Amino acid sequence: MARKKLSTTVYITPEQDARLKALTQRTKVPTAEYIRQGIDLVLEKYRDQLPGQVDLHLGSR
Repeated sequence: MARKKLSTTVYITPEQDARLKALTQRTKVPTAEYIRQGIDLVLEKYRDQLPGQVDLHLGSR
């Protein structure tokens, strides 16, 4: 069963829009899926700044 998705608005540049449309047309993967993947990449990159994350570098003071 697919997870529920929430609707939101994002503002992208015309260049980003054109490139996403070209990618979507070529791959048949919806633009929204690429945006979700991009969000996941950013969240992973900054996961140590999210609430509830454990600092594993305590011994390197």
